[in-house]
Amino acid sequence: MFGSAMANFPCSSIGSSQDRRAQGQARRKQMKRQDHSLWDAKKRRHTPLNLLEESMRGRVPALVPLKYERMIASPFGYFRGAVSVMAADLSLLPHTGIVNQICGDAHVCNLGAYAAPDGRLVFDINDFDETTRAPFEWDLKRLATSLVLAGREAGEKDGFARDAVLAFLERYRKWARTFASMPVLEVARFQVHRLMKVAPLSDLLMKAERATPMHALESLTVPAKNGPGRIFREDKPVLSRLSGSQARQIEAAMKEYCETLLPERQHILAQYRPIDVCFKVVGTGSVGRRNYCIYLQGNGPEDPLFLQIKEEVGSSYLPYLDHVAKNSHHGRLVAEGQRAMQLVSDPFLGWTTIAHRDYLVRQLNDHKATIAVDALKGPGLTAYAEVCGELLARGHARSGDVQMIVGYLGNGDSFSKAIVDFAVAYADQTETDWKALRESRRATKTKAAAAKK
Repeated sequence: MFGSAMANFPCSSIGSSQDRRAQGQARRKQMKRQDHSLWDAKKRRHTPLNLLEESMRGRVPALVPLKYERMIASPFGYFRGAVSVMAADLSLLPHTGIVNQICGDAHVCNLGAYAAPDGRLVFDINDFDETTRAPFEWDLKRLATSLVLAGREAGEKDGFARDAVLAFLERYRKWARTFASMPVLEVARFQVHRLMKVAPLSDLLMKAERATPMHALESLTVPAKNGPGRIFREDKPVLSRLSGSQARQIEAAMKEYCETLLPERQHILAQYRPIDVCFKVVGTGSVGRRNYCIYLQGNGPEDPLFLQIKEEVGSSYLPYLDHVAKNSHHGRLVAEGQRAMQLVSDPFLGWTTIAHRDYLVRQLNDHKATIAVDALKGPGLTAYAEVCGELLARGHARSGDVQMIVGYLGNGDSFSKAIVDFAVAYADQTETDWKALRESRRATKTKAAAAKK
């Protein structure tokens, strides 16, 4: 009917849903579903300590000890800061070849609440520093392992954690099948409506309600001593005010950033003026990366806006992926990956460049909240795991080929059971690696103390 005109259609078709599902089923020959349980540390071509040391390059040297300190606090803390180790480990394993946009650092604390452009609260995956295009199951293996580690940290036995991981995977499989049968546009705008019925999330969403810009103003700033208004408080090394040429350099980067926003959002931002700039330490994996915040003011003192300017250096998975461009702007890649996977994204999400380094820009503390690990115990762990499965399935369906995923997963539970076994084995490996790091840091401190005598 459309003839040759369709040959010029700007968005190339990816084939029929039936063909893509058949392609996914055929991938079982490449990677048997039960083989996802495999983990063997003897196949490592690296040592975790060397990979961690390599990942410290380019960070602010004075903050590297703080990153290690947060990592040795617990096995889960180590896991959060050791994406480079798991990326290398996953690269050694066979995979499906079903490439999808992945979060890359999918773990229980990287889902959270934030404010949508219309002001309502949204709960979704909310950290994309490691996002890239890679085998879809890498997200599942990382999130599944995090559930085991979080369960252990909350005092739960492995049997209970295994049940939670299985619930996560079965919910993922169920919703992937659902999304594969829905109209494409309905998948793109699908919302999860039952969040307030999940105990850990109802508490988190109430916490997010209180995390208003005015609350951030009170927690991050203090009255200025030499004049009216407020400025960032000092809490070194976690929070440090910047002034002079440093502050001007950060403010100058806002021009490039504004050009990455939609015109109507540029207009909104133009009604704010910068008040103060700081350096802020965040998270575990990001400690040591350059992270700045700008405090802006709109219609008076009670109209604050905080923007975070976060250094992005590229996903830890990039060295193991031949199909991904290595020379793109890493802030832009993170923003585009986030927009692809999230239902709605921060209206001020964009990117910029400072001193030849790539940065992501987003709002800071606008109704944001994340789960506390100690809330993941008892039925709460399983309930939260099920929500994780639903949200990750939606993110993968929005940004990849859910038909191929469903074709590969099939109707049985062999894939789910295999990932459960992997998650427990890799959680054990994580604890072993954490102990090695802890002993290494103790030895380093002992040598440093002896050298001072």
